[in-house]
Amino acid sequence: MSNGLKSVTTVLIPHFRTILYQFRHLQARTFSASVTVHKSWQKIQRKYMAEPDKKSTLTELNPPPEYIDHRIKIWNELKAKYQEHIASQPQVDITITLPDGKALPGKSWKTTPLEIAQGISQGLAAATVISKVNGELWDLERPFEKDSTLQLIKFDDEQGKQVFWHSTAHIMGEAMELCYGGCLCYGPPIEQGFYYDMYLENRTVSGLDYEQIEKTMKRIVKEEQPFERLEISKEDLLRLFGYNPFKVRILNEKVHTPTTTVYRCGPLIDLCRGPHIRHTGKVKAFAVTKNSSTYWEGDQTRETLQRLYGISFPETKQLKEWKFLQEEAAKRNHRKIGLEQDLFFFHELSPGSCFFYPKGAYIYNKLIEFLRGEYRKRGYQEVISPNIFNSKLWKTSGHWDHYSENIFKTEIEKEIFALKPMNCPGHCVMFASRLRSWRELPLRMADFGVLHRNEASGALSGLTRVRRFQQDDAHIFCTQSQIKDEIEGCLDFLKHVYGIFGFTFELKLSTRPESFLGEIETWNRAESQLELALNSFGYPWKVDPGDGAFYGPKIDITIRDALQRAHQCATIQLDFQLPLRFQLQYQTDEQGELQTPVIIHRAMLGSIERMLAILTESFGGKWPFWLSPRQLAIVPIVPSLDTYAQEVRKKIWDAGFQVDCDLDSGTTLNKKIRQNQLAQYNFIGVVGQQEQTNGTINIRTRDNKQHGEFSIDEVIKRFRELAESRTNHAEDEFAGSSVDSNVAGATSKLEASNLSEGHDEKQ
Repeated sequence: MSNGLKSVTTVLIPHFRTILYQFRHLQARTFSASVTVHKSWQKIQRKYMAEPDKKSTLTELNPPPEYIDHRIKIWNELKAKYQEHIASQPQVDITITLPDGKALPGKSWKTTPLEIAQGISQGLAAATVISKVNGELWDLERPFEKDSTLQLIKFDDEQGKQVFWHSTAHIMGEAMELCYGGCLCYGPPIEQGFYYDMYLENRTVSGLDYEQIEKTMKRIVKEEQPFERLEISKEDLLRLFGYNPFKVRILNEKVHTPTTTVYRCGPLIDLCRGPHIRHTGKVKAFAVTKNSSTYWEGDQTRETLQRLYGISFPETKQLKEWKFLQEEAAKRNHRKIGLEQDLFFFHELSPGSCFFYPKGAYIYNKLIEFLRGEYRKRGYQEVISPNIFNSKLWKTSGHWDHYSENIFKTEIEKEIFALKPMNCPGHCVMFASRLRSWRELPLRMADFGVLHRNEASGALSGLTRVRRFQQDDAHIFCTQSQIKDEIEGCLDFLKHVYGIFGFTFELKLSTRPESFLGEIETWNRAESQLELALNSFGYPWKVDPGDGAFYGPKIDITIRDALQRAHQCATIQLDFQLPLRFQLQYQTDEQGELQTPVIIHRAMLGSIERMLAILTESFGGKWPFWLSPRQLAIVPIVPSLDTYAQEVRKKIWDAGFQVDCDLDSGTTLNKKIRQNQLAQYNFIGVVGQQEQTNGTINIRTRDNKQHGEFSIDEVIKRFRELAESRTNHAEDEFAGSSVDSNVAGATSKLEASNLSEGHDEKQ
């Protein structure tokens, strides 16, 4: 070995060994640090192994894709014709009516919603994302065509968000064309942001590409490119998008009208229904958030596409707030917390079916126990129905024709059987098992039976999308005259349940769709009763026209968790068709006449699995006392007090509470207390010599609030009150006014010593 090489080795190896030792030490830390450690190790490897940092090679194509010039030439030709058409329209006096009833004058084919907004105030015009003309979303610079009603919609409106995100999808699509040169497919807004799909043949998108895509998007935004709308014939559309086989498919398979619309911003021209924001400069903050592969129209036999996701806002501070919530959501991810707290896990041997550890099963069963208690108060009768049925049942209900691919099937004695994906057909069989009297109605059947749905493996996602689950499912069989009262009862149930969890909720009445079954008079009567029930309930609600199920109108309930994320769990649906399919009847009191009941499908939590995921993330793993699998940890000061600690544990455990003893003699007292607080025990009970002498326990909370010394009976009494109240603030409410005065004021010598490490070691 040369002297030079020896000197390099002498200097480098000791440093490398030190770093390697530090890395191994870091590996022993908690799961939450693992990603940071991994990144640190990658940096170490690159530094000492001369491995260069990876960077994307993506840049804007020069020259840009040929199809851009092709599109713009055809656009300019068609736009000239469109402008001639607009100029030829008669400009007559019209009236524009605002939501407050105020009428403003205008000219057809000339006056625009933007001009009206500017006439009210420049601030209003600047804040408006989109307008609504005669109930239809309308571009701000598109002229009125006749007398119109006008609404001006801002970003805080859900429709405003969707338009804003759809427009930003076009900005990202333009950047994707300029950087990748592929064929754009679909680019819709979604619940939180937007995405765009692109066909790149054998190429893929990398997370390293985000920086360049965002750089190009910033330039597009700075240019304030206007969004322009054209209505074009199908023949011209096929000429415009002839280079893109996916757009051609959409035109041939899904466009059944003589004309449809396209929008342009800068060099991007895309098949789009619209409407859009005025120009790209309205987007003040955005981020490319993730990428994935997908299939054309979700069909795994078709082409593989590359998908980019993004988010955007009209103000920079909104993006900062959104990023903070995403970071918080990542910390609260239910899969992460489920493993850290030994609640549940998944295994490849049973995809989409959760394994619940004892503590996870405790929460699961507590939720069901809570609902069972409410059922008893509210007149529900719990039933148990089979898990597997002959396929004839599903053919009768109609699910076989519309839901067959999601049903697990098997052959038994040359007959096809299936695991039930829902309970309603089985409940219909139970209702029809004997002649029913009007006196039995309303009949409220509740069922926690196990359900199975054959979800695609790619759709499975923790507890939020599973194959095996249970629901707080119930079906109310009632007369049409009872619908209003039963809906009011369901809404009151909903308010009570969500109030306990601290959720706010929004209500929508979804009315008769275009393809409906039954008589219009029956639908009108049912919708009227739902409206009366909603008005009586006293909460604000909206109408969602035409979004009802084909078999009846419904009330859609959206809840918001602690991070203000929206979830749809509960459902209240009317069903006129299932009773007819199963020929359900009840006997009236008038000479035994037979009539058909109405079914109300309802669930409060929906899937217990999904609700458990939502609660895990909403509470961040800090379970409220009544639901917590870790209610109390007892920590003895010294090993000689272990026996007393176990006696206390047994007494409180026998009273029905989740109690553990921390008897690890190798850990200091302060560390044991902190570990149990981090493990999210609601309360930590410390026992020293004084507590043993007094027959008491010293209580503090996981947030280190010290309540002091209490008798064991008083602790049990307090725990019962807190569990029965189902409060989310048990730790603060523990020390109430009824505490035993002989004990409540006592402060343990342990507290006087502040639980110092030195005190613990001395003991």
